[in-house]
Amino acid sequence: MRMGRINVFTDINGGQIHYRCSGEGKDVILLHGWGANIDTLAPIHRHLEPNFRVWSIDFPGCGKSPEPKEPWSIDDYTSMLEQFIKNHDIQCPILIGHSHGGRVSIRYAAGRDVHKIILVDSAGIKPKRKLKNQVKVYTYKTSKALLNLPGLKSHKEKILTRVKKKLGSTDYQNASGVMQQTLVKVVNEDLRHYMPKISVPTLLVWGEHDDATPVSDAKIMEEMIPDAGLVVLKGAGHYAYLDNLQEFLVILNHFLDKDKEARTSHE
Repeated sequence: MRMGRINVFTDINGGQIHYRCSGEGKDVILLHGWGANIDTLAPIHRHLEPNFRVWSIDFPGCGKSPEPKEPWSIDDYTSMLEQFIKNHDIQCPILIGHSHGGRVSIRYAAGRDVHKIILVDSAGIKPKRKLKNQVKVYTYKTSKALLNLPGLKSHKEKILTRVKKKLGSTDYQNASGVMQQTLVKVVNEDLRHYMPKISVPTLLVWGEHDDATPVSDAKIMEEMIPDAGLVVLKGAGHYAYLDNLQEFLVILNHFLDKDKEARTSHE
């Protein structure tokens, strides 16, 4: 008998984490991308719940989970996930991470027990700055230097905030102060050195036209993660699993087929 869908909060290190849980079977944890929430992964959650116990988590500062009090690093996100898994007595889960959620999955799986990982348009490779971004950084640094001149110092913070908002990415502009600092921290962390430590089967699913985490990142991950395979979805972008949902679900079924059988064979 399948348990109903539950939306609740759990306390982790003094912070409230909102999550959804439903289904029975092997544990699957869904981790959303930056600025998204558990609703963006709902089609995957619904698809898996007849055969698995599925957990969807709102990261702090996303969905219904309050922001952290201080800027977080990848290690902070990983510690939160580790505590969540411990609190709910989850054993050796399957992790499915989109974008930022993939970043957390990579860090978690390097040295901790997981059964399989699915990385969808995952972050984790530190982006090389394009000329446009180099110009933005240069403009910001130049503005900062100019604002140290006599007469401008008293207005420095106000003007710098304006400059950052004008130059920052959409994600950066949409984030609060704490979340902006968190975004800067996590984007600047390169997780390549963790990838060879992932010893479980890893499925990489990418959108052909992903311009946030390009297919070139996926190819690096495929090379560095020992047991990884890459599928590129034609015509899809950074949200490949939504752009080509039916194709994505077929690929997911194939990768997790034996895990469903392991459950049903004991019933």
